[in-house]
Amino acid sequence: MVDGRPLRIVFFGTPAFSVPTLEALLASRHQVAAVVTQPDKPRGRGQRTSDAPVKQRAAEAGLPVLQPAKLRDPAFVTALRDLGADLGVVIAYGRILPEAVLEVPPLGLINVHASLLPRYRGAAPVHRAVIAGERETGVTIMRVVPALDAGPMLAAARCPIGPDETSSDVEQALAGLGATLLVATVDRLAAGDVKAQPQEESEATYAPRLTKEEGLIDWSLPASSVHNLVRGLHPWPHAHSFLGGRRLIVLRSSRHAADAAPAWAPAGTIVAARSDQFLVSTGAGLLALREVQAEGKRPVAARDFLAGHRVVPGDRFTPGP
Repeated sequence: MVDGRPLRIVFFGTPAFSVPTLEALLASRHQVAAVVTQPDKPRGRGQRTSDAPVKQRAAEAGLPVLQPAKLRDPAFVTALRDLGADLGVVIAYGRILPEAVLEVPPLGLINVHASLLPRYRGAAPVHRAVIAGERETGVTIMRVVPALDAGPMLAAARCPIGPDETSSDVEQALAGLGATLLVATVDRLAAGDVKAQPQEESEATYAPRLTKEEGLIDWSLPASSVHNLVRGLHPWPHAHSFLGGRRLIVLRSSRHAADAAPAWAPAGTIVAARSDQFLVSTGAGLLALREVQAEGKRPVAARDFLAGHRVVPGDRFTPGP
């Protein structure tokens, strides 16, 4: 089957991160036979059921869409087989694929993973890398196997992480990088010009799914660690703390030039609250809050928040109301 001809592909994906790869395949010489995406779920504040981004794009392109509730359902496996696809492409589909699915395409399935494997296997590789303060990440194209993100690697590309970039910023960059790398890899698969490299298990790290509880800021950590948490949890679930008994979400921050907080200011204490100066002491150094959001309100710049709330030096953030 590796005779250089265009391949017929079934695409597995769900969120916006997957869409650039689907777009790249649609623009390539290969044919997307159908899209498999997760069942519709309630989304947004109103919890209304709506189509996920991949389903929306598939509908615009006139592609068949499959949304199995159970991937082992014989009816779904039969429908998948009837597509006659040569290859499956997976990117942020959101569910582990069983062997019954992996066995269907003759060329197997390949995955676009948002890390430089074997580091950051799992559901939240970008967020975990940013929280850890990594200066570089990337995308890896790998073969899908029953174990979590453990398949042999076919290609990889690197991407820097800027000191103030959020997970959202990094994901946007990786989505485009992964789309380009994926199409190049599919071209090489069609030509029979791909050599798989096994992952080094001893170097594997994991990136578990995020939880809302992780957003609570521990001000005893260094300013750099709190800043990385703020960046890493953007756009969800966001870093937060409590000021005057009310929850305050921290959307943007930066490290302040001062090496240390004043001696009178224990961690979590506001040391400046005027104009653009919204500075908080941490376990090591000061953190500048740049954009915040009070509970039930819209996001605002620090200057606007301070103009509308009585905040003075000596006020202190707390871990609860």
